[in-house]
Amino acid sequence: MSSNTLVLAACIAVAAVLFLGLANMMRGGSANLSQRLMRLRVLLQFLAIILIMGVLWWRAV
Repeated sequence: MSSNTLVLAACIAVAAVLFLGLANMMRGGSANLSQRLMRLRVLLQFLAIILIMGVLWWRAV
C-alpha cells in the first residue's frame, strides 16, 4: 500500500465515524452510542494525524 492510500483510508475512516455519530444523534439514538462514536472519532483523528506527520517526515528524509 502506498502512503497516499493509507492517508486516504485514515481520513475516510474519520469521516465515516463522524457521520455515523451525527446520524445517530440526529435520529435521537442512544446517547451512549453517540459518545462512543465520538471518542472513536477522536482516536482515529489522532492516528490519522500521526500517520500524516509520519508520511511527511518520511518524504522529507
